[in-house]
Amino acid sequence: MLEGICIAVALIGLMYFAYRGWSIILIAPIFAGVAALASIFGVLPTYSELYMTRMAEYTKSYYPIFLFGAVFARLMEKGGLASSVAAKIVDVLGEKRAVLAVLLGCGALTYGGLSVFVVAFVMYPFGAVVFRKADIPKRLLPATLWVGIFSFAMVALPGTPQIQNIIPSSYFSTSTWSAPIIGLFASFLFLLIGWGWVTRRAKILKARGEGYGRHFEGGPHHKPSPKIHIPWYWALLPLVMVIVINIILSNPFKWEWGFHWDPEALSAFLPLKLSLLAANVGKVSAIWSITVALIISSIAAAFIGRKRFIVMDGFLAPINYAAISSATAVLNVASGYAFGCVITSLPGFVPVTQALIGIADSFGPLLSAVITTNIMAGITGSASGGLTIALSMLGDQWAAMAQAAGIPLEVLHRIVAIASVGIDPVPHCGALVTLLAICGLTHHDSYFDIAVIMGLKFFVPFLCILFYMVTGLA
Repeated sequence: MLEGICIAVALIGLMYFAYRGWSIILIAPIFAGVAALASIFGVLPTYSELYMTRMAEYTKSYYPIFLFGAVFARLMEKGGLASSVAAKIVDVLGEKRAVLAVLLGCGALTYGGLSVFVVAFVMYPFGAVVFRKADIPKRLLPATLWVGIFSFAMVALPGTPQIQNIIPSSYFSTSTWSAPIIGLFASFLFLLIGWGWVTRRAKILKARGEGYGRHFEGGPHHKPSPKIHIPWYWALLPLVMVIVINIILSNPFKWEWGFHWDPEALSAFLPLKLSLLAANVGKVSAIWSITVALIISSIAAAFIGRKRFIVMDGFLAPINYAAISSATAVLNVASGYAFGCVITSLPGFVPVTQALIGIADSFGPLLSAVITTNIMAGITGSASGGLTIALSMLGDQWAAMAQAAGIPLEVLHRIVAIASVGIDPVPHCGALVTLLAICGLTHHDSYFDIAVIMGLKFFVPFLCILFYMVTGLA
């Protein structure tokens, strides 16, 4: 009982202080120690041997994605390429399809490999312009941006290079292109939910006489930039390169011309007895593929946007900024992951783990994966954090159960990724707080529509499971 109380206090404390703006890098190890107060593990051993080890494991596995993803995103942003692509999408679809234009613009940039936070900064001014022209209430813009950035393009579209689609590959030795049909089905549902709800709400609010409203559009995202135009087709090239190079290197469809990683490549390191070494190439090949794709595409983005960089005193400042910010980003996520690993490893958490395993025994691994991942994402307020905690806790059991039931691990990969964006936009979600700040709005202004969409998209992974069971298509 006392162990359970300590765990509950640690979870509530972490959520409260994170909501109040405290850095999770600081408070996660503190509350991990609080959770371990009544356990047999001891506070200091828990910190040094469990928390720090798990934090190091996460950083070792995923830091290349954060680093080169941040560099690529910064080059696309400062080189004017991201804004060029976004503007083209908005221009093509026009004011009458303002909501769809913002959704697809966000989706294109997110699927192209830009950091989700960079996409929010890039797409906000264009979304604000088109919403103003269409006289759609601005308070609906955060919900639109959330669906466009943090749903279908982040976890469902086959091959998306976002970290939420890469994390399952390191647990199941699968590809980022796993279960493409299920992914496309989920993407359609996410788009339908976002487009349908926001469009309906806009009509209701406009019928009441509410328009865009008076809002000050200044701020850091409107700083003057060089008046150098990048044609949209050139700006699109690095985004396409990320996708194509990833296809070639990850070789998801086993094409004969695809590049194959040498299965024996890591065997030479075994005598070194490195505890963090991947067990097999399948655990890291997806990360390798995305890393190489981002590096090559970053070079292309820098070349295409070179004139703007020359005017802005070169490439060094934005690249250094991206590298530093990537370190903070990976430590934020790794801290949440390590905290979750501590919680799920404590004896006091065993009843919860047994209950979740009981769901798997009764209803199968897919349903258990959806429920568990949603719970963890809701607790942490993070799709990637909830995903990593859920997989570290029950990933092996789900994989064994899926294989025993004849369910491909690719299906499990896609379902668990989709489930991570169910109830993640809880009020203390860091990404949500950031998005509202970018838009210059508050929870009071916009959270109702985000909450409704959160409730609707919670059912998407369940519909995907039903789709797979009925059709057998993955």
